[in-house]
Amino acid sequence: MKKATLLFLFSLLCALNSVNSATNNPVLDIAGKKLVTGTGYYILPVIRGQGGGLTLAATRNKTCPLDVVQELHEVKNGLPVTFTPVNVKKGVIRESTDMNVKFLGATICVQSTVWKLDKYDESRKKYFVTSGGVEGSPGVSTTGNWFKIEKNGDDYKLVFCPTVCKFCKVICKDVGYFIENGRRILALTDDEPFRVMFKKA
Repeated sequence: MKKATLLFLFSLLCALNSVNSATNNPVLDIAGKKLVTGTGYYILPVIRGQGGGLTLAATRNKTCPLDVVQELHEVKNGLPVTFTPVNVKKGVIRESTDMNVKFLGATICVQSTVWKLDKYDESRKKYFVTSGGVEGSPGVSTTGNWFKIEKNGDDYKLVFCPTVCKFCKVICKDVGYFIENGRRILALTDDEPFRVMFKKA
């Protein structure tokens, strides 16, 4: 009897998970339109007066790869990005879904502009969001390249908690920022997440 009950509960949980993943709400831009693949968007801060949109810059006493940072001036939108969900055929970007984030445009570094989680920075005690990731190819070798957008009250936040590899042990944290030399560098945080909104480029 116990085995049958456990089997039923497990089946029900699996079914609920599959329904949830199929019905995740679409992410909306500031005009109330759904975010879609292949379209450029600016990632802007909800809280104004502390910097502009997101871009790439050389930080942490290194040149390449470039890190993901906030523009110093609020009036600057930064560089547009595209979002590519793990299931590209879906087209619409949905909350809590693994996706690649890629800046549009070239940089001084000869590498991709796809976001990835950098190795642990011992001196700063942080995991930073940098560039040079791989687009697509979900699996054990690319777990560091997948991010999610989740609701944070009425706003959105960026999250690192990849589920593309079922047996991999991964970190699950919000994306916040670390301030160094007046520059806000995106990094994983246990504190307040970086609250964002999206504007079509």
